[in-house]
Amino acid sequence: MSVISPLVKQLGLEPHPEGGWFRRTWQTETQTLADDRRAVRPCATGIYYLLHPGEVSRWHRVRSDEMWLWHRGHPLTLQLGGHGPDPDPARAAVLGPDVEHAQRPQHLVPAGAWQTARCKGDEPVLVS
Repeated sequence: MSVISPLVKQLGLEPHPEGGWFRRTWQTETQTLADDRRAVRPCATGIYYLLHPGEVSRWHRVRSDEMWLWHRGHPLTLQLGGHGPDPDPARAAVLGPDVEHAQRPQHLVPAGAWQTARCKGDEPVLVS
């Protein structure tokens, strides 16, 4: 990636630990125990998430269902890797505006499922 999208500054995004850029925009007041059982975290959050061409959201799992919503830019490939101990990239969904060609504006990743994402084109993609 050679050029950072102006959206990073305009939306106040910061580097995400799994890759890409993000900013939390909302969180519920209801909390749950984190994976380490020593801390609490919100039960639900909302974020902006941006990937530039060549950036990847690395394989990871989330304890809750996660709804991905496409907002702008090129399509995003969301690879799903099952619920096993390691990712098994058997399924993929493409988020984008072209529903006539199997793109979807939203996709649900079930709780505990492995997931990774990448931008499909040559311009950034903004999702939440």
